[in-house]
Amino acid sequence: MCNHDKKPTPRHGSAIEHGQAHELDHHSWSRRMFIRNLGIAGSVSLMLGRMPITAIASSPLAIALSNSDNERILVLVRLKGGNDGLNTIIPVFDYGAYQANRPGIGIPLADITNLNTEFGIPNWMGDILPLWQDGKMKVANSVGYPNHSLSHFRSSDIWASASDADVVEDSGWLGRFLEGQFPDYLTNPPSIPPAIQIGGSGNLIFTNTDEVNMGVIVDDPNALYEIAQNGELYDTANLPDCYYGDQVGYLRTVANSTFRYAESISQAYNASANAVAYDNGFAQQLALVARLIKGGLGTRLYMVTLDGFDTHAGQNNIQPNLLNTLAKAMKAFYDDLAVGGFDKGVLSMTYSEFGRRIEQNASGGTDHGAAAPLLLFGEGLNGNGFVGDNPDLHNLDPNGNLQFSTDFRQVYATLLEYWLCVDADIVDGVLGQSFTRLPELGLDCAPTPVFAPPAMQLKHWASYEGGQVGVNYVLPEGMPVQVEIYNMLGQPVANLFNGYEPAGQHRHVFHAGHARVAAGYYVYSIRAGRQVFSQKLRVAK
Repeated sequence: MCNHDKKPTPRHGSAIEHGQAHELDHHSWSRRMFIRNLGIAGSVSLMLGRMPITAIASSPLAIALSNSDNERILVLVRLKGGNDGLNTIIPVFDYGAYQANRPGIGIPLADITNLNTEFGIPNWMGDILPLWQDGKMKVANSVGYPNHSLSHFRSSDIWASASDADVVEDSGWLGRFLEGQFPDYLTNPPSIPPAIQIGGSGNLIFTNTDEVNMGVIVDDPNALYEIAQNGELYDTANLPDCYYGDQVGYLRTVANSTFRYAESISQAYNASANAVAYDNGFAQQLALVARLIKGGLGTRLYMVTLDGFDTHAGQNNIQPNLLNTLAKAMKAFYDDLAVGGFDKGVLSMTYSEFGRRIEQNASGGTDHGAAAPLLLFGEGLNGNGFVGDNPDLHNLDPNGNLQFSTDFRQVYATLLEYWLCVDADIVDGVLGQSFTRLPELGLDCAPTPVFAPPAMQLKHWASYEGGQVGVNYVLPEGMPVQVEIYNMLGQPVANLFNGYEPAGQHRHVFHAGHARVAAGYYVYSIRAGRQVFSQKLRVAK
């Protein structure tokens, strides 16, 4: 059955109360996440230790890392919902202003553990204190971006795409690595998953400009094993004749191709064990990451998610438990990795789509804000400390929000160049502009680029005219060219051209009647000279 998705919309010109606008934002966020999940391709999701995993098929950054001698790993810890930074890293240097704005939710001095003379953490985050004391924790203060969006969905997209607030970018920064550095990922995926995301599916970070997000969700190992044995799990023929049917058909098609990483992930998981106890649900995500690292999987990028930080009401009944969960999990994670010395090459960073306002609201919570601190963990930080300007509780923006002093893209650029050892020009290209690096983070890397851009950029696209699908491209010079079509299992189904072509624009046609293939999603592959470029296309019924 195909039903139109309905959502509440305010009447034109009517006033929208904060609560209604908040509900609309959440509805839009959930719907778009679902649609994005239907568009992902080329990876595997499974259940190991009862935790859902999404293995991202191809980030060029991660591919290069997995093929290099660089043993460094980056773990992104997403605090979903907008974490209140002022009750996480407490400004004891201006405690009077802090308490005046938060008479009901401010943390009492008796419940604060000082990190230095200026900042403290609530006592329920005490598990991370040993990381601070051992020089394995830093705080980046006042992190945000100009003209901060207060929408969950929009701000999440800005963080994932690294775009300006007034630019709607549908690709993520790692997705753009995929197109620029590894243009044939659909037909030539790596042998191991270069990045793994646990929870929080639908995030834009790994989406390319063709809106292909490299991930597919499979419910459990039994389903994955069936795919590996039979090459197919889901029926792609008997589907409703509508947009919903198209999307489900695509999802089922790419899910049928996800067996490629089953063996490598399972081997790594079963080849290792956790050396410490992880005592909460979020911690189990990091426990799984630790097992895959210790098991020698070779993946360099991980992302985990802790949800629940949208604390509009009763914040002190919610956030302390979440921060306690985070602190215990990070401590257990690094204690676990330390057994065998794996912790030396693992850097972790928390982030959230925004902070909260300095002033508490009437419901004992805080509303959407702007700037907030990021927490970083790992021996590679070379000592503890604070980075960036202290939050100014007296110089607020017109909405009553803390103003940022460190652009989050400065943190991204620093991690890429000085932790993952990416060439500076490539970092600037992916982020769209050059952002000042943060040497105060203490990261250091030998000046050896991990990867370089491809020798030739080829403009190519699919066009749809009169029931026919055209594969179009522009050659910068004359060269041998081969144009092939593959199904989503990576099997060749049609050869459209193989020969020499002069410089200029060319077009070859593929349709459902070609080689007796069914309607659905396919991948075209253009081999031009010594490089290969590929992209998804759809053949209509």
